[in-house]
Amino acid sequence: MENRCIYIYICVVKLEQAIKSTKFKSEVQKAGLNVLYTAWWIKTLTVKELKDFDITHEQYNVLRILKGKHPELMCVKDIASRMIEKSSNVPRIVDRLELKSLIVRTQGEIDGRQTVITLTQKGIKTLETATEQLNQVWENSITMDNEDALTLNDLLEKFRIRE
Repeated sequence: MENRCIYIYICVVKLEQAIKSTKFKSEVQKAGLNVLYTAWWIKTLTVKELKDFDITHEQYNVLRILKGKHPELMCVKDIASRMIEKSSNVPRIVDRLELKSLIVRTQGEIDGRQTVITLTQKGIKTLETATEQLNQVWENSITMDNEDALTLNDLLEKFRIRE
């Protein structure tokens, strides 16, 4: 019974319970805080799973971006423009991924001053395996059908309309 109570608490926790506050300026403010809290919760799930692969969520994002263009090469500037967290230090992330042999960095053919990046086979395999594991965790943790997800996506895009 004790485990069941913990499971229910984790699954149905309300924002007010999570942050121990019931005072919000408005429902819009509460929604903003709810988005931040939920993003933190998803990021925490993701970070925990990615530890098995010795990569950070930012490194995972770079691998995902490179896979989206593979086998094309990408420069750091293009990768940075596609990052979820815009403040990420992409050159440092690329350095770490190169040390782990997940990517290869070379000079651009057209502009020798430009550095271009592509995934290695090890990088592709790491990304595929990590993505399978993340998808499974998300499926087990996020209880939402496609119709609700579509509604949520529409609402989140409204939230960012002035981005």
